[in-house]
Amino acid sequence: MNTIEQKKEAFARLLKIMDELRAECPWDKKQTLESLRHLTIEEVYELGDAIMKGDMSELKMEIGDIMLHMVFYAKIASETQQFDIADSLNGICEKLISRHPHIYGDVKVKNEEEVKANWEKLKLKEGKTSVLAGVPVSLPAMVKAQRIQDKARGVGFDWEHAHQVWDKVQEELEEFKTEADQDSDKMEDEFGDVLFALINYARFKGINPEDALEKTNRKFIRRFQYLETESAKDGKKLGEMTLGEMDEYWERAKEL
Repeated sequence: MNTIEQKKEAFARLLKIMDELRAECPWDKKQTLESLRHLTIEEVYELGDAIMKGDMSELKMEIGDIMLHMVFYAKIASETQQFDIADSLNGICEKLISRHPHIYGDVKVKNEEEVKANWEKLKLKEGKTSVLAGVPVSLPAMVKAQRIQDKARGVGFDWEHAHQVWDKVQEELEEFKTEADQDSDKMEDEFGDVLFALINYARFKGINPEDALEKTNRKFIRRFQYLETESAKDGKKLGEMTLGEMDEYWERAKEL
């Protein structure tokens, strides 16, 4: 692996290239914080795809792409004398030190849960008006629910046992069932409550609901595409097949 000096040289090389591109490349010169935003979001999703696939070669490339974007944002900010990449890096270093008093101070912790609880309490001391203030508004709903629950747990607002959460899931399912085919707005509310409770239960069981659902999505895609290709080999068309015929291919796909 690379030494600290080699890592510094690589980062300095990226900074130099960024300066050159911003000065000489028509496309790079034209970019703004706003124009880069959607590209950065796309890169983060590509990073997530690489992680889910376990593709380390792709992961290496995606980390580089995201690093480029971070350097790009800082370069634009430096052009108006607001801050530069060193300010951003020093800022995160100082935050990490202040948020880890059990490493850089004399605070004692027993486990990961105490670390997370201290983290949220320190954020409030720093001036945050709410424990939930740091949850981005634009996060996907499932990820947002998980982060909300994590942050509430950090200050002690949580169920004590997993069976209590499962009871809540059952309660919400019954309420949703009661509202089925009744008031559509109320039914939507109750369905949201079911999902929120299930995400909570997944958290107690150590399951990341976003990852779990994505794995199921990929499994469904793999099996459905098998159905498509294998039925086509047999001269059949999906729109003309019975559900029973399609189920035969589906069952075969499950065995792979």
